[in-house]
Amino acid sequence: MAALTRVSPYQCHKLSLVNQRLPELFVSFPKKNKKFCKFSVLAMADLNTSTVLVTGAGGRTGSIVYKKLKERSENYTARGLVRTEESKQKIGGADDVYIGDIRNTESLIPAIQGIDALVILTSAVPKMKPGFDPTKGGRPEFYFEDGANPEQVDWIGQKNQIDAAKAAGVKQIVLVGSMGGTNPNHPLNSLGNGNILIWKRKAEQYLADSGIPYTIIRAGGLQDKEGGIRELLVGKDDELLETDTKTVARADVAEVCIQALQYEEAKFKAFDLASKPEGTGTPTKDFKTLFAQIATRF
Repeated sequence: MAALTRVSPYQCHKLSLVNQRLPELFVSFPKKNKKFCKFSVLAMADLNTSTVLVTGAGGRTGSIVYKKLKERSENYTARGLVRTEESKQKIGGADDVYIGDIRNTESLIPAIQGIDALVILTSAVPKMKPGFDPTKGGRPEFYFEDGANPEQVDWIGQKNQIDAAKAAGVKQIVLVGSMGGTNPNHPLNSLGNGNILIWKRKAEQYLADSGIPYTIIRAGGLQDKEGGIRELLVGKDDELLETDTKTVARADVAEVCIQALQYEEAKFKAFDLASKPEGTGTPTKDFKTLFAQIATRF
């Protein structure tokens, strides 16, 4: 909190400015001689904001969440965690972006200390093996870089984040995963022999058992499209994968992450997320009702 200036000693110890967030506030106190004195409270910043760390903030979805939080500075103090200086610069290079390795718990502590909520958007990323020629038919082959396979990133890395958040007294964790985790033979598990959905599911279960209020969002196929213009759908146990509505815009996933921080109805919930095609249905605006539909804890 910023310092108080021009303060009369008269009853100043009784002053309480709770749930105020004003750039400058003048308050008058009557003296015994009926005259008034004024003081100014400058830069009443962060009195009513929640500090939120986004890990994987350099990724395509994580960067959207980080940007949205920055745009809502009246409600949130944003932090980001990325792996490299290059990723930090890609999202603006601000001092609130930390560089760390989720495989090393100690490197997470500076970013996590003092936060209220954690949004986990880290994920192993398969890479295509060189030499694939689509004109010759066949399927491309994929691999994971050394030290960055799903077990190390989606299981150990996410477990480390959950443990560090719990030790720091974080009040809520939002974890973004993927639909398909109920099927061990899902094609995504074969990419680079990484079993990525299996490791993601293990981390989700660890979070659900942690005792920390959580929201687990299992997104459908992610699309780089505009958000806020589709009706969102929630489901469970991969039921949406059996329908024609199994994709969702990254921007909509990002918005659901932030909305989950605002409503009790989102806590201790796990759900699949997709959307109707643009132009059908009614764009989702009432997120409290959306979360209230969900009954599944895992």
